[in-house]
Amino acid sequence: MNETQKQAGAEHFDVVIVGAGISGVGAGYHLQDQCPDQRFAILESQESFGGTWLTHKYPGIRSDSDLYTFGYRFKPWTGAPIASADEILKYMGEVIEDNRLDQHIRYQHHITAADWSAEKNVWSLEGTRKDTGEKVYFTANFLWMCQGYYEHSEGYTPKWPGMEDFKGKIIHPQTWPENLDYQDKNVIVIGSGATAATLAPAIAADCAHVTILQRSPTYFIPGRNENELADRLRVLGIDETWIHEIVRREILYNQDLFTHRSFEEPEAVREELLGAVREYLGPDYDIDKHFTPRYRPWRQRIAFVPDGDIFQGINAGKASMVTDEIERFTEKGIQLKSGEELEADIIATATGFNLCVLGGISFSRDGEPIDFAKTVTYRGMMFTGVPNMVWIFGYFRASWTLRVDLIGDFVCRLLNHMKANGVKSVAPALREQDSDMPLLPWIDPENFNPGYLMRSMHLLPQRGDKPEWQHTQDYWLEKEELPKIDLEDEAFVYR
Repeated sequence: MNETQKQAGAEHFDVVIVGAGISGVGAGYHLQDQCPDQRFAILESQESFGGTWLTHKYPGIRSDSDLYTFGYRFKPWTGAPIASADEILKYMGEVIEDNRLDQHIRYQHHITAADWSAEKNVWSLEGTRKDTGEKVYFTANFLWMCQGYYEHSEGYTPKWPGMEDFKGKIIHPQTWPENLDYQDKNVIVIGSGATAATLAPAIAADCAHVTILQRSPTYFIPGRNENELADRLRVLGIDETWIHEIVRREILYNQDLFTHRSFEEPEAVREELLGAVREYLGPDYDIDKHFTPRYRPWRQRIAFVPDGDIFQGINAGKASMVTDEIERFTEKGIQLKSGEELEADIIATATGFNLCVLGGISFSRDGEPIDFAKTVTYRGMMFTGVPNMVWIFGYFRASWTLRVDLIGDFVCRLLNHMKANGVKSVAPALREQDSDMPLLPWIDPENFNPGYLMRSMHLLPQRGDKPEWQHTQDYWLEKEELPKIDLEDEAFVYR
């Protein structure tokens, strides 16, 4: 089938949203609410909505930030602040049902290629229906990329010597096998982040023992999985919509203070975080070795640990921390560089994921491939020289969904502005005053440096040293700046 035949058989939409996870569902809501005349479709490669919360099925999977801010601003959250994947999926399902978004979603539609035509001012999309194998074609005036930022099919597992020698099972939490039998088994969980801290306590009661093996520690915030303010307001009979907004504002206010303190007085913040861990583990536990990171707070994401469950598992003798480096895998388990050997029946590699820029789609412009690494990002959501496309990339130090709502407002305002002025395309471009601006990596590694970003920085767009040309990661700044963006600024080139 040639290009003319493909386009002739393509279904056309004003806007195509790629992904029905937390970003895509939020984008669909805002588009329907603020641009009711726009005909749109949400194309999702998986069999249902949910994105991350559908992909990951390992025991205990839960949010690592509160649902009052991870939830949408327009849909009150009424449960405990830290929620399970099932609870989040239920919440998202209610958003879809309440707003009849299901009529716009096409499941098992995997998009593989997208080409922009300057002559026709449309994106031509090519993909495959995963349930039937048939090719599908769409055209769209505007493309809204909400597919997330990591590869859903496979997590990141380093290649250690001797892995083939191990007689037990090696699994990644992202592809946790259904009905895996870990009853009375010795399990090693490799990793120090939120996944390891979630998985270990979830399985510890059923295992003979769980060992968390980390190369270096990370920070955690332990606390009770409740919000006292929300509970008090409910006792007073306050409407849930009001509770959601009040609690959301208080949490964001406190997070802002905490983030600024992590930069301005990092040692004090460090001691507070470690002090909270000591309250669970006691004065005799080696906090320095196992829970004191080498970096200042907030250079990597800090996970909330509800009810200190990982520390309770350690106190109960069902879980233990080992801080060491892997020499090699053995038949029985893992040989450490210290000389100790850890024995296991199952090894879970909670070692992160693979960054996937823009869903691994092959993008082109009039048939010429687009190299996003050679573009400059406009506020972490658009790319120089790439027309009619927005990408949602959320926050590291605040809930992802906060940016979903902000960008939703911006995109709808942009679409309405373009319609009112009769223009067909828009792409950001460096202005004359930006001509001598230094171009830098997507994010400053001194500011934030998780492994998945450091491994894939070369795939991401460049940034400048001005707020317009970078993803500041500052929600508290962006919530003021994004609504005030001048759509007639020279950074926007309309045609």
